Amino acid sequence: MKIKMDYGKEGVFFDIPDNSDILLPNHKKKLSNPKDQIISSIDNPINSIPLRSLYKKGMKVGVSVCDHTRAQPRNEIILSLLKIFEGIKKNDLLIFVATGSHRATTEEEIKEIFNSEVISNTTIVIHNSEISSELENLGNTSKKTPVILNKEWISCDLKITTGFVEPHFFAGFSGGPKMVAPGLAGIDTIMNLHDYDRINNKKSSWGIIEGNPIHEEISEISRILKPDFSIDLTLNRENNITGIYSGDLFSEHKIACNEVRKDSMIETKKLYDLVITSNSGYPLDQNLYQTIKGVSAASQITKPGGYIIAVSQCSDGIPFNSPYEKLLKSVNNPKEYLDHLKNTDELEPDQWQLQIQAQLQEKNKIFLYSKLNEKDTSNAHLSKTENVEKIIEEISSRVKNPSICVLPEGPQTIPYKK
Repeated sequence: MKIKMDYGKEGVFFDIPDNSDILLPNHKKKLSNPKDQIISSIDNPINSIPLRSLYKKGMKVGVSVCDHTRAQPRNEIILSLLKIFEGIKKNDLLIFVATGSHRATTEEEIKEIFNSEVISNTTIVIHNSEISSELENLGNTSKKTPVILNKEWISCDLKITTGFVEPHFFAGFSGGPKMVAPGLAGIDTIMNLHDYDRINNKKSSWGIIEGNPIHEEISEISRILKPDFSIDLTLNRENNITGIYSGDLFSEHKIACNEVRKDSMIETKKLYDLVITSNSGYPLDQNLYQTIKGVSAASQITKPGGYIIAVSQCSDGIPFNSPYEKLLKSVNNPKEYLDHLKNTDELEPDQWQLQIQAQLQEKNKIFLYSKLNEKDTSNAHLSKTENVEKIIEEISSRVKNPSICVLPEGPQTIPYKK
């Protein structure tokens, strides 16, 4: 049968055996008139007074949004805020692009993710986790992680986080407190939050909040400097809004997470010899760094010694010249780096991603269908394929009647076997 995988902006089709299992999330229907419903949600918040009552004319308002690697409907939220803050000056409404440790969002990407009305009426601030003059240290968490955040965000009179909630492979879920840290955090904070022990913890995984050391600590940071108001969305495959949750950060995010858990966490009755996964298409499949999420989702239901084919465009490379690419090139194989991490207290940017990749590759053989060339794929310690059907045939010659599962939407579906 022919199956469409999310890949870049257009998708890609493959022929797979008819007896393959297809797993998809249980998306809700898109909301009609989402802008009106956003305003209604903001005016009827969860465990909070309405945003209109929090805002006073002349306030400097900070709004954190996702960066270019996320499919957040930013314009709908910001245009709704502009209506609520009617007459607010451009210099008083700051939109913080919460890049965390990702590369800076480019000017071209800014024009893609924000429309002209938003750009004309707001001041866009691209967070940089490595410029110390733009950061401020607020002390330490109870686990001794330094709380270093964007200085301009700290100075805002009214702080609003906006995000969208989906399962996350080590923080449990996206959105919520992640829009403060790591989103607007300094690199030292980010590296501590993503150290070997936290990433290695079994509860640092998909859909887990309670007992998850990463989620708990980023939540602590958001309590040290708590946002005044938060807005989280849920989306479907076409990135249409299916749910709006506004109000107190922890209250609204918990409700959103519970809804997404019901929709995205899909139980299977068995493990598979081969799992084929996308990385949810553009913008999440822009680079290999993000692609590890899709591989992690697939690994949840892949037999030890089994195979994973990751279908991810990687139009932005590794990203090239990133710390992740440098780490990949610094080792002969991922296990070598994993052994290094076990025996050092030193922290490096992006070490967490290679740690996760190495742990996945200890269990499964990974093929990559992408725009990366053979050399770049090899340097990333992965096996390149330009023909998914051929790989299926090769695996079928090694494994009699292999069990196959397909995740067309990648990590929008988080499969698990009890």
